[in-house]
Amino acid sequence: MAAAPAGAGDGASAATAAARASEEEEARALLPASSAPDGYADEEDEDLEERAYEAAEKVIVCISDGPDLEGGGGDDDAALCSSSGAAAPPFSWRKLWLFTGPGFLMSIAFLDPGNLEGDLQAGAVAGDTLLWLLMWATAMGLLVQLLAARLGVATGRHLAELCRDEYPDWARRALWLMAEVAMVGADIQEVIGSAIAIKILSRGYLPLWAGVVITALDCFIFLSLENYGVRKLEAVFAVLIATMAISFAWMFTDTKPNMKDLLVGILVPKLSSRTIRQAVGVVGCVIMPHNVFLHSALVQSRKIDQNKEYQVREALRYYSIESTIALAVSFMINLFVTTVFAKGFYGSKEAGNIGLENAGQYLQEKFGGGFFPILYIWGIGLLAAGQSSTITGTYAGQFIMGGFLNLKLKKWVRALITRSFAIVPTIVVALFFDTSDSALDVLNEWLNVLQSIQIPFALIPLITLVSKEQVMGVFKIGPNTQAVTWTVATLLITINGYLLMDFFSSEIRGPLSGALLCVAVLIYASFVLYLILRGTELSEKIVKAIRNSCS
Repeated sequence: MAAAPAGAGDGASAATAAARASEEEEARALLPASSAPDGYADEEDEDLEERAYEAAEKVIVCISDGPDLEGGGGDDDAALCSSSGAAAPPFSWRKLWLFTGPGFLMSIAFLDPGNLEGDLQAGAVAGDTLLWLLMWATAMGLLVQLLAARLGVATGRHLAELCRDEYPDWARRALWLMAEVAMVGADIQEVIGSAIAIKILSRGYLPLWAGVVITALDCFIFLSLENYGVRKLEAVFAVLIATMAISFAWMFTDTKPNMKDLLVGILVPKLSSRTIRQAVGVVGCVIMPHNVFLHSALVQSRKIDQNKEYQVREALRYYSIESTIALAVSFMINLFVTTVFAKGFYGSKEAGNIGLENAGQYLQEKFGGGFFPILYIWGIGLLAAGQSSTITGTYAGQFIMGGFLNLKLKKWVRALITRSFAIVPTIVVALFFDTSDSALDVLNEWLNVLQSIQIPFALIPLITLVSKEQVMGVFKIGPNTQAVTWTVATLLITINGYLLMDFFSSEIRGPLSGALLCVAVLIYASFVLYLILRGTELSEKIVKAIRNSCS
């Protein structure tokens, strides 16, 4: 056989190399914008931007047959994270353990004092009939949080940072203001809940304002644990969640609820006009605007190379499993609280008067002391809920402020600023409202309304960004997922809209206040529509028509 001409093999090799280079270039183009060379922020600007976690703070999640990497370490990350191909390695329980943490921190927002108050009121007024709604509301919350995790993992940036680049300056500042207001409103409820628990456990010796000060100070102590590694802080949250689970499970077994009614309540949807307000409250408590920002940042605490698609897919798989487990635990804790108060107070004359402040006393009168007084079991669980949620609230505030404003500040400075936003008004609230249970109930209603107003300003940007190929690359959600998420978002916004209408219709008096409310609603609805329509063909046609009419 004749030999091939000299240089023919070299030409074939060159052609093959060129083809591979072209394929790699196409693959890079499909990666998220933050990972591409010409994405949202290039490498030269990275040091000028605020980051959720510095490289040295991140937990190494790649494992090998060598030394234990759970706490980080290792000299050659590339060798530790090596893979035989582009496919993700098989499932590993050990690696799931390394990814475990962010989802449980996220789940704290489903267990904060505001949620517990919604649970106990739903149980007292509606019995076990709203447990099915609690389950499906938790499922909707899981969907939203998985989108937040997807955004953070795929782009390497959190929601506040991406909003800073996505929206014009005026819209970015408006979104930042809304996120801060939502966070402060949630923080006031969380700090007050923790202060109530301290008051219960001190047998009333420490007033509400003293509990607020104690909560503010120990929040800094817990956050300082992050200096010793992210895993240490996550361990503290694990202890607090376990404390809640044990406390409320103890109450559950003490009160001996009817298991048949419980199962019927979970499996059989039932809703009446008498319980509609509690139903709206159950759903409304699920989506906490600041929690969406928080989760998109927390997932960046693990060391993942966004340029390697298999690493991103693996991280998304483990985070999905971990978040599902975390919210299953939170659902069980919420179920315990709802069922205990359904057993004790459903159909009673006290049902409509129970709140966080007096719940422990009502439980004590109804179920007595036992081996350990149920009043103090309730107080311990409430304290764990309040402490954990105030820490995550401060954590979320740091990400929100740093992301929207691109502030390169030391973490303790940002924590101090964030704490001050909430603690100063909370002390005022504690001094003013520490007079009666009804005063705190009125305050909680207003704070719930405040947070309900903010929900679209976290949900809409999240869904918009996670649907964009130039932001997410190959990890953008598909048309079917988009349809489901927009349906869930519409349902949540509609339910909260009903809550707002019901609240303001009973609070607004006189034509002047009614006119001011109409103006506020018009501005609010216009901004929501802007966020929804921005970047669509319809919005471009509207802008073009306005410009033509003005010219």
